Amino acid sequence: MSETKAQFSLLKQTADPAVADAIQRLVENGEDHELNRINLLDFATRTGLDEERVISGFLHASRLGLFDLTWNVLCPGCGGVLDAHATLKSLRPDDYHCGLCACGYEASVDEQVEVAFTVSPRVRRIAAHDPNTLPLWEYFKQVFWSSGVDFNKESFATLTDEVVLDALELPAGEKAVMSLQLPPQFIIVFEPVTHTAQFIDVQGEPTRERQQLQLIYNKTPQPTGATVTLRPGPLRLALDNQAGVRVLPSVFIAAEGLHHLIGKRKPFLTAKRMLTNQTFRDVFKADNLNIDQRLKITSLTFLFTDLKGSTALYERVGDLVAFDLVRAHFHALLEIISSEKGAVVKTIGDAVMATFIRPEHAIVAGLRMRAAMDALNAERGTDDLVVKIGIHEGPCLAVMLNERQDYFGQTVNIAARVQGLSTSRAIHITGPVIDVPAVAAILDEADIAPIQKQAALRGIADKIVVYELP
Repeated sequence: MSETKAQFSLLKQTADPAVADAIQRLVENGEDHELNRINLLDFATRTGLDEERVISGFLHASRLGLFDLTWNVLCPGCGGVLDAHATLKSLRPDDYHCGLCACGYEASVDEQVEVAFTVSPRVRRIAAHDPNTLPLWEYFKQVFWSSGVDFNKESFATLTDEVVLDALELPAGEKAVMSLQLPPQFIIVFEPVTHTAQFIDVQGEPTRERQQLQLIYNKTPQPTGATVTLRPGPLRLALDNQAGVRVLPSVFIAAEGLHHLIGKRKPFLTAKRMLTNQTFRDVFKADNLNIDQRLKITSLTFLFTDLKGSTALYERVGDLVAFDLVRAHFHALLEIISSEKGAVVKTIGDAVMATFIRPEHAIVAGLRMRAAMDALNAERGTDDLVVKIGIHEGPCLAVMLNERQDYFGQTVNIAARVQGLSTSRAIHITGPVIDVPAVAAILDEADIAPIQKQAALRGIADKIVVYELP
């Protein structure tokens, strides 16, 4: 207990005090299920706290040992957790297979990898620390389905009655029989511990004769068995657990009720957002990618800046004054990037490369950067600080370069080249950025009329349409 108090004391020194207090209340007073795979965006909404400060607070808490951070690969169809990793380095490049949906998916970090936090067993022991002891439906809710599936207690109880024909706990090494009355619908016998499924297409004339089907759960399961066709009527389902662990075979009716049960979703913290979080990049450097990993990201916004005429600035005002000016410029830019839900990937000389989840965040950051340079110049009665800014959005790869988590691809190249088009305080952006409705609304509110033009970018074969924000 004294160690935990010391950890919370340190947390209040590194994280937002209001967030630290909310985390401490959760650990001390929350129900067990509330401390397992915590959805940080949901937590921020319920507590009325800023999302970025909540994410930063839990990252610091995890670094202090209060929470365990997991990267959960999700099925985009049913929201099930296909695999849980303690580190980002463990993500596999091959497909993950969902037995319930009978589909394979590559682990895109955009929406298919959830970042969740579970209280450390050294801080507080909860039921989910021993998942094989959880009641059947608590296992489904707390272990199989992700924090993005929005369950309501009352509706969940009602719907499980409607969509489940039968379910049971089958200890390792034991056998059991289910006696079912099959309706004329599509049936899925799903087992969440081994992620295996058997599909049954129930069709044709009803029968009174008892039909037979046997399922064996092995230590090396096959995710989905071939679909068998049976007739409406009685079924004797024989189950044999050779998996070496408790299994939870459950018989679902694959109809509207099941889709309604798991179809309601709520936002959750994605791996893409975590990679574009400044606190994560600063605090969890060792938990980034392996040197050989390549994670696909379908959409990320890049902002590049460069300080115009920095060499001439050093000659004009001298090294000492110029250094102070450049340092003030960096301080302003990095603070703005962090406050607008972005992260600095790297600085190169007087240039900055940053990423943002959404184009509108990058636009607001760019406009604030320009205003910040104007303010710094006004303080000094000069116009020495002029930042050239370029913004582009598109797909990319998250990689490791020079022992740093970085990004690679044509989107990155275009964003860097677009920044090079600026010769003044104008910001240059591309079509994918200006096409976002939120970006158009920001420019309208700021009374900025974009100037469309065609530009030839070095290393890019065709001219592209860009927009100058004067």
